[in-house]
Amino acid sequence: MHRNRTKEESRVMRQRRGRRKVIGCAERPRLCVFISNRQVYAQIIDDSAGRTLVSASTMSGELREQSQGKNKTEMAKLVGARIAELAKQAGITKVVFDKSGYKYGRRLDALAGAAREGGLVF
Repeated sequence: MHRNRTKEESRVMRQRRGRRKVIGCAERPRLCVFISNRQVYAQIIDDSAGRTLVSASTMSGELREQSQGKNKTEMAKLVGARIAELAKQAGITKVVFDKSGYKYGRRLDALAGAAREGGLVF
């Protein structure tokens, strides 16, 4: 008997398919995004060393206060701007964008746009 996939199973399949192609290295690390129903998380990862270089989320201290009363798209913009700011401080200008199997919708577009405005190139 055939069973339909859930949305999460489909996203994980898209994520694994994309991970084969999107690999971060020292000169161009991977900007990985996770979007839950309420929060947005982003981190810049060097896959060759297996280290997270920079991370930002709506759960971190300064963004938690700023995100009060904002909608999800505005929260994603805040995270994108913050990750770009932290990346600049760490000396990172070029990244590979890993959308983790999510469809490129409003929140993902807002995060990517704010990161680009902050100076990240991808």
